[in-house]
Amino acid sequence: MIKVGITGGIGSGKSTVCRIFEILNIPIYYADIRAKKLMIESPSLVKDVKDLLGSQSYEKDGTLNRKFVAGKVFKDAGLLRQLNELVHPRVWADADNWYKSQDIATPYILNEAALLFETGSYKNFDKIILVTAPEEVRIERVMTRDSSTRKEVENRINKQLKDHIKIPLSDFEIKNDNKIRLIPQVFKIHNELMRCLKNR
Repeated sequence: MIKVGITGGIGSGKSTVCRIFEILNIPIYYADIRAKKLMIESPSLVKDVKDLLGSQSYEKDGTLNRKFVAGKVFKDAGLLRQLNELVHPRVWADADNWYKSQDIATPYILNEAALLFETGSYKNFDKIILVTAPEEVRIERVMTRDSSTRKEVENRINKQLKDHIKIPLSDFEIKNDNKIRLIPQVFKIHNELMRCLKNR
């Protein structure tokens, strides 16, 4: 089984690309979704987050106060780093359990995560797929999706590595610019990964 990481900056459209891979019956671990789930369901992680950011990090019903948390960490690089250091080890342990649960006959699996390069975890994968899009397209997508302001989106983008740094570190690039069709790009990569498996 080949382990493939799929990443891209906020608003690049990773989730849309992943849905196409799902049509091909490729299992996908959504690291960012699992992280949010663990931040609610793991008592030790909840305690650590509250110790770092304060009790306001959680609503009275136990859900994560995402607006409060984002407002703190995206203005403070040190806090963001500390939060990532709390969350990422739990996510990777969770992902490892997920890998072990997959059918050994599965040709490859995808791990979708926003910060593969920023955390150095891209080195743990056999192949990396990078989803890219022009920055203005990404800003418009996120503003529409999250009802965020332009400034809020730009702040989040500026906390991530630029595509020109990530492209040379990736094995495949999918351009999601609303001009080039996604499905043919995904199918091409799928076929190449299947060939990689046969050549092992």
